Amino acid sequence: MLKDMNIFKVAWYRTTQFVMNKIGMPFIKFPEPKTLKGPAFYVRAAEILAENGYKKPLIVADPILEQIGKMGPLTDQLEQKGLKYSIYYGVEPNPTFNSVLPAIDAVKENGTDSIIAFGGGSAIDVAKIIGACISNDTKDISSLKGLFKVKKKYPCLIAIPTTAGTGSEATVAAVIIDPATRSKYAINDPKLVPDYAILDETLLETLPPKMIAATGMDALTHAVEAYIGNALTRKTKKCALYAVNIIYHNLLGLYQDPHNLAAGKNMIFGSYLAGVAFTRSYVGYVHALAHAIGGKYNVPHGFANAVLLPYVLEAYGKKAHKKLADLAKLIEIVHPESKTDKAAQAFIDYIKMLKFSLGIPAHFDNLIKKEDLDDLVKAALHEANPLYPVPKILGAEELKAIYMEADPSCK
Repeated sequence: MLKDMNIFKVAWYRTTQFVMNKIGMPFIKFPEPKTLKGPAFYVRAAEILAENGYKKPLIVADPILEQIGKMGPLTDQLEQKGLKYSIYYGVEPNPTFNSVLPAIDAVKENGTDSIIAFGGGSAIDVAKIIGACISNDTKDISSLKGLFKVKKKYPCLIAIPTTAGTGSEATVAAVIIDPATRSKYAINDPKLVPDYAILDETLLETLPPKMIAATGMDALTHAVEAYIGNALTRKTKKCALYAVNIIYHNLLGLYQDPHNLAAGKNMIFGSYLAGVAFTRSYVGYVHALAHAIGGKYNVPHGFANAVLLPYVLEAYGKKAHKKLADLAKLIEIVHPESKTDKAAQAFIDYIKMLKFSLGIPAHFDNLIKKEDLDDLVKAALHEANPLYPVPKILGAEELKAIYMEADPSCK
């Protein structure tokens, strides 16, 4: 039986968040990768490694990259620089331990001294965890779960995102699923931030519109959750606002034409900025709820975020209205003098309309099983509380109601 939130728990969570974000976090350095931006820049990973004395990189890649001809130019450059590379294609769409463990022994045997993460968020997350396991001499991935468990940084990690969504190339986090329990959780440590992020818009040209939609909504969710939370800094506020504005002006254009390089350039940078924002200011219940069903049902993360986002924003109620109104005024969908509650609702309505324009349904289609609800809610609560500094702390019954709104079949 689920128990709802009480005032003592709320007070405890808020106290914990205050101590973490106002007292502890200012003393923690959140590094950012060195960024290279430009069309066809992804092949410059070879130049970076050669200039820094690395000789045996491992490429952790999405398998599709070989099929669409994107791997060849990169490996050609590696060969020209005299680098002895190996490629690991064992990345699952929702990575589990099985995406990581086979690569660890191979890395040790090959004398690998650097990693190139080439793909979407899954490939980058897997590369991060491979590096963490190698540098910390462990195969026990679960021992890295949570905050600040990575003792040593991997020598060199270059992230080359091929989607504009996860922002993993900028974050302290890597998300993984334990296949035994189907629980999806994050490993969070500043040592996971890549050394370099190469933002190359030409890599988005071959994406199917469905993926552009889901990953773009993922980036928007990162920016919105970071902005409306209670852990904003001056920098993350700037990054979150910039990301929301970029996504507003470019996501639909890229969805309609993946060869629109101007929109692609903006979206891949917007995704990066959203990553910078949420890696310091956190996400919220959208992510907690999405991770729970992602682990249980293998749902693409960006799609889950997209469906859940408006329901969670509505559940926050007035606690989120001021900042949601800020976002509505930022993208100029309301008059600057509009009342706060009306402007906030306008932003939520914009998200619903954007989802429709991107072909994303308003609801899940018979996804969530009624008998799984309690366990899913417990998993979401365990992830979110007390870590996420959300506008309003929600209880079990409120999260359950969100799931039932997002998938009426489980009522």
